[in-house]
Amino acid sequence: MADYIIVGGGIYGCAVAWELAKRGADVQLLEAKTIASGASGGLGERGVRANGRDLRELPLMRLAYDIWPTLHEQIGGFTGYRRLGHLQLIEREEDLARAPAQVWLQNQQGVESRLLDAAQTRGLEPQLSEDVIAAIYCPNDGVADHSATTRSMAKAARAQGAVIQENARVTGMARRGERVVSLSVEIDGSPVDVPVGERIILLSNAHVGAFVAEYLGLELPIWRMLPQVMALRADIPPPMRRLIGHAHRTLAIKPLPDGRVMVSGGWRGRWDETTGRGQPVAEQVEGNRLEAVAVYPALADLAVDEVYTDRAEMVSIDGIPIIDALPGADNMLVGVGWSGHGWAIAPTVARLLAEWALSGRRPGLLAPFGYGRFFDRPQRRREHRENPRSR
Repeated sequence: MADYIIVGGGIYGCAVAWELAKRGADVQLLEAKTIASGASGGLGERGVRANGRDLRELPLMRLAYDIWPTLHEQIGGFTGYRRLGHLQLIEREEDLARAPAQVWLQNQQGVESRLLDAAQTRGLEPQLSEDVIAAIYCPNDGVADHSATTRSMAKAARAQGAVIQENARVTGMARRGERVVSLSVEIDGSPVDVPVGERIILLSNAHVGAFVAEYLGLELPIWRMLPQVMALRADIPPPMRRLIGHAHRTLAIKPLPDGRVMVSGGWRGRWDETTGRGQPVAEQVEGNRLEAVAVYPALADLAVDEVYTDRAEMVSIDGIPIIDALPGADNMLVGVGWSGHGWAIAPTVARLLAEWALSGRRPGLLAPFGYGRFFDRPQRRREHRENPRSR
């Protein structure tokens, strides 16, 4: 029987397994499919970005800045991390008006940020459209290879003694009072009861909402989204050198190491009930491509090479994750609702979750992400009286 059972083999599950195992904890990770088969894997790279991030996440991102550059050395595996810098492009006067306040806020939180005028912006990115009038620049932002990092993290966790079981689908749980004592698991199709020692840490992304609804009777304000990711062919060298975002366009652009251009930023696929997978929508693909062309005209003649919408992400109602112990399961910690941008803060959150699991005390930096934030104050007080260990 492992002391700590982690459900979910994405970046969060693998990173928490590594953090716990290197501290000497007895850890078992259960993944329904394979490592990095969900939102932590797939085409291209993920942004390691503070620029434009929710205020409540900026302290986590500031710490993540210190972790990412040497993470490959710590885990002994490839992460593909590159500190490219991030530009949040501005084309409208109304967005320029609020930009100094955003720059001030980010600098107050330890995130180096500068407001650039049109000439300064084009000095960094000469092939930008003439419609760009300014940009907020964060030089310490960057990218990482999410598939490679997640697999490297899993390998590092195993090296520290964690047991990682793939093809292990969690189907239920048993409680004694308000303590989870075992999980019902199908391993390679065979039913197995897995006992829980100290804690279960539920980080299985798309699985979490339905699971806690069925077994704890709790509704989480999250939903499934199918983010669209595409790569444009490398017929020319990428016209951008940095990670690109935008103040009002639904757009994110990254130059990939293979010379292609990754385009994403919030366009979505459609769930196909027949195949049980997300499928691209032609109008969404073309809309995303045109947004990229609008800021980098040199992309106009590049064909779409690949498009994927099969990696479901969970989105929370206020755009930041839910990280907490939930009423009815005192020894279970949950992380969900990453809203498509949880990647960058993963090393920080994993470290804090491991500390919480071992000590039983919630780190202060995770307090803004509690489930209780969605309720009025009397409701919060009732929950805290009924479940004091979740404080």
